Amino acid sequence: MNDLIIQNIKQLVLPKSTERPLKGAELDELTIVENGTVVVKDGKVVYSGPYTKDYEATEVIDASHHVVSPALVDAHTHLVHGGSREHEMSLKRQGLSYLEILERGGGILSTVEATRTATEDELFAKAEHDLLTMIHHGVLAVESKSGYGLDKDNELKQLHVSRRLQEKYGIDMRHTFLGPHAVPKEATSNEAFLQQMIDLLPDVKELADFADIFCETGVFTIEESRRYMQAAKDQGFRVKIHADEIDPLGGLGLAIDEAAISADHLVAASDEDKAKLADSDTVAVLLPGTTFYLGKNDYADARGMLENNGAIAIATDFNPGSCVTNNLQMVMAIAALKLKLSPNEVWNAVTVNAAKAIDVDAGTINEGDKANIVIWHAPNHEYIPYHYGINHVDTVIHEGRVIVKRDLTLK
Repeated sequence: MNDLIIQNIKQLVLPKSTERPLKGAELDELTIVENGTVVVKDGKVVYSGPYTKDYEATEVIDASHHVVSPALVDAHTHLVHGGSREHEMSLKRQGLSYLEILERGGGILSTVEATRTATEDELFAKAEHDLLTMIHHGVLAVESKSGYGLDKDNELKQLHVSRRLQEKYGIDMRHTFLGPHAVPKEATSNEAFLQQMIDLLPDVKELADFADIFCETGVFTIEESRRYMQAAKDQGFRVKIHADEIDPLGGLGLAIDEAAISADHLVAASDEDKAKLADSDTVAVLLPGTTFYLGKNDYADARGMLENNGAIAIATDFNPGSCVTNNLQMVMAIAALKLKLSPNEVWNAVTVNAAKAIDVDAGTINEGDKANIVIWHAPNHEYIPYHYGINHVDTVIHEGRVIVKRDLTLK
């Protein structure tokens, strides 16, 4: 006897299982099954495909008029942080840029101060609420970065919180050490601070899966980023990079040269670097919610990356300053509208390719996969990025067990 059958599914969304990320035209390949069935036993998918009566289970969910898909994967978040920065919205309205706000002691540095001041339990309570919001919006795999401590004790504090969240809720999480996220006020120089972060790599090795760096004007150069990435690889880390967000410094090309698992942001990536994606499995993680929130007109060139046979994923970049949303569904809509992605491309970019960007077993619900599944209150898979800004989740299933069932009735 099986544990669960989801039956009469109006549309079943089935990204393909693959050893490497989907590249170029592959991103538009997505199996959509009308009138589908999913069967689950012991937390794993036994069957997913067209309607069948060949299985029995102790629990049956009737998904008539609903879409069923793999749970979403958010491949770039700054989940653990102290404080908030709503006061900066007035500065943005006055036309100040991100870097200008940073120069005034705002931006990252104000969040660093709030994170350093907060206790581990205070950070945990705040991040727990935000993580639960993600889960209620259909996300069951999350990458969580440090980077608001900028010293040993507080970077470790952030990573401890991230690990505690995974232990409590059991969802798929990856933890990223982003010590060189900004240069703190007390640093004597960029070079001296970067060396401190390199020296910290052995201490964070038991807590972090990846090492990341912010390569941008006013933060860390290409040469400094290369030095850090190579030191991290020497310590056994896989590497990531915040690259080419504002200026075309060549961060995407560096990521490809260093075999980074992902390069993120990439709004200003050069045509030369985009062409290199064809020969690389580095995933370009695009964050259109950030461009939207910062009020900019130029979005990352997703179509150009795909035309160069590159692999792309979409993520929220949830953080307190430049993308204050943990609703990946909203970002799916922005990706469709502003990155000119098809519905199939959007779905693959937040499932299978997002999973490849953080090396997690997620994003598909084919036979043998973990039964991390979302039932959506929607008539078809195109509807979810179309009807934007709300939560379309009906049910969230974690390893075969219903953990979220939304009730829209009034009490």
